[in-house]
This record gives sequence, C-alpha cells and structure tokens, in this order.
Amino acid sequence: MLKLMIVEDEDRIRIGIEKILSSFEGGVSVIGSHRNGLDASLQISDLKPGELDVLITDIEMPVMNGLKLIEHAKAKMPDLSVIVLSGYDDFEYARQALRFGVEDYLLKPMDKAEAFQLLRRIQERRAIRDGREQPEPEKTQPPRSVDLLVKQLLDKEYHLPFDLTRISEQIGFSPSYTSRMFKQLTDLTITEYLNRLRIEKAKQFLKDHPHLKVYEVAHLVGFQDQMYFQKMFKKLCGMTPK
Repeated sequence: MLKLMIVEDEDRIRIGIEKILSSFEGGVSVIGSHRNGLDASLQISDLKPGELDVLITDIEMPVMNGLKLIEHAKAKMPDLSVIVLSGYDDFEYARQALRFGVEDYLLKPMDKAEAFQLLRRIQERRAIRDGREQPEPEKTQPPRSVDLLVKQLLDKEYHLPFDLTRISEQIGFSPSYTSRMFKQLTDLTITEYLNRLRIEKAKQFLKDHPHLKVYEVAHLVGFQDQMYFQKMFKKLCGMTPK
C-alpha cells in the first residue's frame, strides 16, 4: 500500500483527488492532506524514512509554494516520489518543475487512468528496490516502432496543439517518414489516432468530473473548437457529451 500526502490549496480539488485515489487497486493510505506547503513541510519533518512514499502537490500555493516544498521534502527523503499537479494554464511551468526531481506531472482536473498508471509505475519500482520482485536480466531490446514512440508522446501531450514537425523532432524522424510509417503500422493517420485518444480522455473527464462544462472538457483534452469536439464525440461514441 502506498502512503500518500496531498497538498492543494483548493479544498474541493484536494478532496476530489482523495476520492479518486481511494479506488486505486494497489491500495493507498493518505497520511497527510494540506492546504499549503508549509503545513506539509512541517509534517514531513516529523516523519521517519518509509513513512511516506508519494507526495502529490500543487505549485502555486499560499505561505509556501510547491517548489519549496519539493526541495525540502527531497532533502529529507531522497527516495520520495513526487507528482506535481498543474492547471492547464501553467502546464509549461509544471514541465520545468521536473528538473527538481519530481516523478511526473498531472493536469487538473485529475485524469483517473493517468493517475493510476503513475501510481502503478511507482509501486512497481518500489517493489523492485525493496527486493520484493527481482528485475528480469537485461536484454537487448529492439528499436521501438515509430507508432509506439508517437503513441507514447501523444499520451503525454494529447492536450497540446497538434504539430507534426515537433512530434517528429522529438522521436528523431522526419515528418514525412513519421506520418507514413504511423499510417502503415496502425492503419490510422496521426490526427485520427489523436482524435480518438482525446475523446477517450474526454469520456474519463466527464465520468470523473461531472461538474465540468462541455467546453471545459473540450479545452482540457486539446479541442479548441467546441462544435468540432461535439461532432467528433458524436461520431466516435454515438452520443453527445451531454
């Protein structure tokens, strides 16, 4: 069971995160829930090694911000896994925070599937480190296919404007080769795949956060045009977002 601390100054969001993570199949125990970094920092100072596995924190908070909290927490617990919470508007700010040694970042409102995937990865790594599971002998891995590289990148950046040149540069191929190979391997264009991925993310947001308006969900998953989002949703799901 993972021992978590959640730090978020908005009570509604913090309570919502606790509720979502309570259904994680690997088991979680929330040992701390705070409105600001200072209160969290004080609790961490009193904890012993092994009493906290994961820190989930916002960046912009009163009294002490998330970056200061992370700096203090990592100094006290170098093996602590840290996940940064980010609003859409400060997404790039959250990416910069990765250099502070955080595990990853999650956009608000939290995507349940993405959060659970992160927790599973943390749990698996801790199991290996603690000797509960031995890693397989290292093998020479074949180069990853273009389609897998693109899918991995889009799964992390689905909410950003689509830019084939940027995607191709990040995976190390030319735009024409990337586009051609993806279509050949998946029978879908990259845009078609991205639209399907965005709609799947939108379905999860609508399920986990029913208070969100349709245009807010559209914006969160990368659709700038609400009408196009609704049209694509109806096409792929057979019903409207509402």
